[in-house]
Amino acid sequence: MKNQIIVFTDLDGTLADYHTYSYEAALPALDALKKNDIPLILCSSKTRAEIEKFRTRTNNTYPFISENGGAIFIPIDYFPYEFPFTRKDFKYLIIEFGSPHHKIRGTLQKIQSEYPDLVRGFGDMSAQEVANLCEIPPDEGFLAKEREYDEPFLLKDKKILDKIREIAKDDHLQIIQGGRFYHLIGENDKGKAVSYLTDISRRAYDDVKTIGLGDSQNDLPMLQVVDYPVLVKKPDGSHEPNIKMDNLIHSPDKGPVGWNYSVLELLEKLM
Repeated sequence: MKNQIIVFTDLDGTLADYHTYSYEAALPALDALKKNDIPLILCSSKTRAEIEKFRTRTNNTYPFISENGGAIFIPIDYFPYEFPFTRKDFKYLIIEFGSPHHKIRGTLQKIQSEYPDLVRGFGDMSAQEVANLCEIPPDEGFLAKEREYDEPFLLKDKKILDKIREIAKDDHLQIIQGGRFYHLIGENDKGKAVSYLTDISRRAYDDVKTIGLGDSQNDLPMLQVVDYPVLVKKPDGSHEPNIKMDNLIHSPDKGPVGWNYSVLELLEKLM
């Protein structure tokens, strides 16, 4: 038993550059986390397949949270004790919060029937189109389309947003806004997933301090439940204006540069 810091982070525009997806500028902080055995929990709107690829690139072996809190994936035998989970496969114990993707697609199609040509989801796009919109290599477009709990979509007319939110609500779904897309989701909640995983982790340590880093409105639930919330500057150099908290830490720079600075500053303070 010991004290432990846990870092939860968004990817796009935060740890990874919004346009290039490079995390090179964050390497000093990443190295410091590894040196001190501090778990780095990726908490993103990305799919399991996309996050797994990033974990492989960065040698990350910790649990992760996919699709805006749709599910937590905990490597089997990661925790030395039992805890409730929804299902498991050959790699993970999986705790699910989100609705199944086929239900979400059904609601999106209902919205599209009401507002033709104004809403397009990833399921309506080719892998190449998804890759172009996300500014990722073509082969990664296929990974981005492997949705399980979340459907990103483009909205041509924001005037209908309140109306389509009502349609989603009737099907017990919700619409949230990310950095590039709107997202149609069920009970997905980054904050709920972060809190759940933090509670499981507390059983292994005397004390746990949590850091959370994000840049967009969909990161707010995560930032609200950590001890040290960090709002990273957006690509245009601004901070998300809709995120306001008394204890909020504003990074001095955008993307992985701001992420690196903020993590190193907090580690110096907490260690």
